[in-house]
Amino acid sequence: MISIGDSLKRLRSFLTETRSELKKVTFPSREEVISTTVVVLIASFIFAFYLWLSDLAIVKVYEQIYKVFG
Repeated sequence: MISIGDSLKRLRSFLTETRSELKKVTFPSREEVISTTVVVLIASFIFAFYLWLSDLAIVKVYEQIYKVFG
């Protein structure tokens, strides 16, 4: 069984390591965040448009198959 003292030591060690790791983190600038967000939005719209067109094509193919075999 783990004693309270051991638990507190482990918690303190965890928090110390967490703090040291957070000091290594570099955060992006506002301009970087905006530019990457724009890229993601544009890519999302392009893929959405592509999938919409693909869906329309597949529906048309199924409609033709149903006309022939239905």
